[in-house]
Amino acid sequence: MAISAALSVALGGHPMVSLPPGIPVPRSSGAHGLDKTWFLDVNQFARSTGWLHGPMLAYATTYGVVLLGLMLVIGWWLARGQGPRAVAAALWAGAGTIIAVGVGQPINHAVAEARPWESLPNALILAGHTYDFSFPSDHGVVAGAVVAGIFIYNRRLAIVATIIGLLLMFGRVYIGAHYPQDVAGGFVIGAAVVLIGYLIVRIPLRMAVEWLADTPLRPLVAAGPRPGGAGQPAGSSAQAAQSAQSAPSAQAAASSAESGGTDR
Repeated sequence: MAISAALSVALGGHPMVSLPPGIPVPRSSGAHGLDKTWFLDVNQFARSTGWLHGPMLAYATTYGVVLLGLMLVIGWWLARGQGPRAVAAALWAGAGTIIAVGVGQPINHAVAEARPWESLPNALILAGHTYDFSFPSDHGVVAGAVVAGIFIYNRRLAIVATIIGLLLMFGRVYIGAHYPQDVAGGFVIGAAVVLIGYLIVRIPLRMAVEWLADTPLRPLVAAGPRPGGAGQPAGSSAQAAQSAQSAPSAQAAASSAESGGTDR
């Protein structure tokens, strides 16, 4: 109880639940200001929509992330027919998302924000009581990273990913896992990591994709066979084209020589 009282004062006077021994103690809370108001508005909506609890819980904990992962796979598959730049961006979208989640971890521990169930014991909490900190939301980071990554090379698919991501972010607040600032901040962090990272890796990554296109791994980075055909070097098609162009000239020269010999 003494710990809860001390945390209550430290986090702005909001009541805190007792934490088991050995659990990291939060140093901040989103239970104040506009963030608290928006959270409680969504929480009230959740109370009045009991029929939505099951689907939203499933989406916010599992299926939302699965759909975002599916967007990455679809984006990569389509990019294979759009050239090395698009493939490089598609591959970075996936790798950058993983890196963005990693970047979010030290920020999470530095901010050390209490989960809503810790700061607002009377709120409706559909999510399980996890003891990791609340800001930024890993789900928000993933949403921002995937949307930004796909936006680089496929704007239409990015629109679909944005809808999926926004619904996931809303769902995390709906089930009581995060405050609105947690998911919004996570989205910004994820998008920033992917966009800034792409500026750094785009040239070497594109070169790597172009190199892979001339190896047996070509199906991973390009649709269709190599320009020279299966089993032929990439430059063989150009050589064949030059040979085809030179053939008429050779034939004309031979005909001219024969005509000259007849006249003599």
